[in-house]
Amino acid sequence: MKLHHSPTSPYVRKVMVVLHETGQLDDVELVTTSGTPLDPADGFAAVNPLSKVPALVTEDGQAIYDSRIICRYLDARANAGLYGSDDTWRIQTLEATGEGMIDAALLMAYEWRLRPEEIRFEAWVEGQWNKVAQALDVIKRDYMDLMNAPLNAGQIAVACALGYLDLRNADRNWRAGRPGLAEWFEAFSAREPMLATVPG
Repeated sequence: MKLHHSPTSPYVRKVMVVLHETGQLDDVELVTTSGTPLDPADGFAAVNPLSKVPALVTEDGQAIYDSRIICRYLDARANAGLYGSDDTWRIQTLEATGEGMIDAALLMAYEWRLRPEEIRFEAWVEGQWNKVAQALDVIKRDYMDLMNAPLNAGQIAVACALGYLDLRNADRNWRAGRPGLAEWFEAFSAREPMLATVPG
């Protein structure tokens, strides 16, 4: 398989953690594919018409994109059980919550990096952060049982989201008022797949 990736992408990190956790890392060739909405990677649209990483090309040449779909594919390929059975919909909702935090944080980063300073929209940035804060509080309130359950896809998504917040939004201090989630993240971050995928 070939994985189109960017080493700082939290979406890619999710996939890389799943590859590590499920023992499939050696089955994948990494293809560095960096770009932005204003400057997409040359030729990448032939693999993913949305020009977004990650994109996985399977052994039979099929392109799969969107990190949630790729993770689900890799989980099925390894029969790893990351989506559970009894709690599968809650696990997938937790995964979507983590992914949504990444979406909002990435939009904030694009506002700083890509939009000219004179037309940046601060209220819109704050609206994105509000989504992150609301998601964190829902995880704290409703999902700590799954966060402390055996390894699942929701945990991986949230951990990669929190790592991205530390990378791009450390000044926002997501840990404030959420000591249980902060403690969980410290322990989960010590897992070998998380250590091996820290953005460099």
